[in-house]
Amino acid sequence: MRPRQLSRRALLVGGAAALTACSASGPSQPSAPPSDSPETVLVKGLIAEKEGTIALYSSLIADGARKLVPFRDRHQAHVDTLRKHVSPGSAAPSGSPSPSPTGSPSARARPEKPSLSRLRSLERKAAARRARQLAGLSPGMAQLVASIGACEAAHAAALPRSL
Repeated sequence: MRPRQLSRRALLVGGAAALTACSASGPSQPSAPPSDSPETVLVKGLIAEKEGTIALYSSLIADGARKLVPFRDRHQAHVDTLRKHVSPGSAAPSGSPSPSPTGSPSARARPEKPSLSRLRSLERKAAARRARQLAGLSPGMAQLVASIGACEAAHAAALPRSL
């Protein structure tokens, strides 16, 4: 029995179909960078929040409240430690939490003046949030976040009543 030969027409149609299939897929596209894990998102949010708190402390310190330097420095130590858990090229989240109130548009337009009572309230609320943020974290990160919360609770209690 003689092997069956392809007709010229069948060969051309098959070749055209193969070329169409190859060109439709095109060159492979670079894959999108992997999205951050929930833990990394939390760490980035904590860093942004801490930076806002540091700014409030720094504002009062610049106005002569030197007693607040150790409090600010502890927050800076938290930021330094948290940054070790985020890759260097990673950007902060776009909707970073802010320690300022987010009520009405007029409240956002006129941020509250930094004060000891505002710092005390900020520290108290931050400490309360830490316990809710522990779910789903790795044991080491949960320990770090809990320790930060304990420090914030201590700050709320230890801040001086006046300067």
